Amino acid sequence: MSRPARNRPLNPRRIGVITMHTFTQLVRMKVFYFLGVFAVILLGSNLFGIQDLGRPELEGTDVLRSIRSWSLGTMTLFSVVLAVVATALLLPKDVEDRTLYTILAKPVPRLDYLIGKFGGVLLLLFVSLAAMDLLMSGVLRYRTGLVVAEQVAAMTRQGWPADEIEAVRQETLAQGATWSLHGAVVAVFLRAAVMASIALLISTLSTSTLFTTITGFLIYFIGNFQADARTAYFGMGLSPVERIGSLAVAVVFPDFQLFNVVDAVIEGNVFPEGRLAMLLGLTAFYVILHLFVSWIVFADKEF
Repeated sequence: MSRPARNRPLNPRRIGVITMHTFTQLVRMKVFYFLGVFAVILLGSNLFGIQDLGRPELEGTDVLRSIRSWSLGTMTLFSVVLAVVATALLLPKDVEDRTLYTILAKPVPRLDYLIGKFGGVLLLLFVSLAAMDLLMSGVLRYRTGLVVAEQVAAMTRQGWPADEIEAVRQETLAQGATWSLHGAVVAVFLRAAVMASIALLISTLSTSTLFTTITGFLIYFIGNFQADARTAYFGMGLSPVERIGSLAVAVVFPDFQLFNVVDAVIEGNVFPEGRLAMLLGLTAFYVILHLFVSWIVFADKEF
């Protein structure tokens, strides 16, 4: 007997309802307000030059690079912590509140439930990073305007030619809010999305929030250093079997160095479109893989 159409998996409307419910549920958890305030303070401190204290040598474009570095570093830390902790809390809280039993009894396919929960985390990450990106862009535009005004005034007093003044002005503007900087924020979001999918997979294996959180951060740590370890091992003349094994490790532990475009953007380099397309494809691969495995594990759970 075929399953009714409304109970089939991958129903967009049902997934959307679960996503919005999850987003609302996460917003109500006050711990994320503290994380948000912490991030806003760090980003807002750039407006007053707090990050320059004790470093009087910083001036001109160096100040702008410092702001970009602090801001993107704050976003990276905030997004990874939020992705892991938020996802780790979802399933245990639904089990504790018995919300999970109500949802699955409707009945709601377990795949839709997992995708909806994951979508709620992604929505929270997107909204948070978008707000921080807007704040960073506003601060950078304000500070860039001050730096450019000071540079132009100083060069005019010294009698610099107009074309050289314009060249310096354009170089300074390139250190402000640019599309490449927004591209780096997208890379931060994609890395957090992969971490959220990993945390979701771990949470289906264990109902312990603490275990999911610690294991998630451990995998993130391994993912940031596995490329260096893989390079060192490949240089030791590994056999074909060992090479296949090391590549299998890369599937289990994503290479997060591939998402690290922050340093290049801080230096003012242009974010290549091909790199963004590669990161989108890589993120889609890991997210689909982790969701699929999570569904297989979750489908065998008795609720």
